Amino acid sequence: MAARKGPFKLVTVNTAPERAKRLIGRLIEVLEDDYDIEHVDNCENIGEVVPKVTKHRPDVLFSASMWSEEEAAKIRSLAQSVVPDIKTHAIPQGLQVERGPEAVVEYLVEKVPALLDS
Repeated sequence: MAARKGPFKLVTVNTAPERAKRLIGRLIEVLEDDYDIEHVDNCENIGEVVPKVTKHRPDVLFSASMWSEEEAAKIRSLAQSVVPDIKTHAIPQGLQVERGPEAVVEYLVEKVPALLDS
């Protein structure tokens, strides 16, 4: 068995912090055998991205599905202005609304390992 990869510090950008915590908790559970991921904070709005990324220096940042592509791009560039090599991922807009939280967890389980390994 390969060693677990990480630890990875993760910050989310989600207007519903409890939901972010729950969904990321599920993701961490599914991937825990292979990856050591710690959800260190959530930004409830775009204005919190720079201060929280500055405070935590995370390895990874996810923007939730409530943000438009433009907003997700802005979130990414703000995070990269603080931590240039931060890995970021924008959950496709509307995924949570259209297919529910299970779909978001499944989507992340599929996408995150490649992102963390990159």
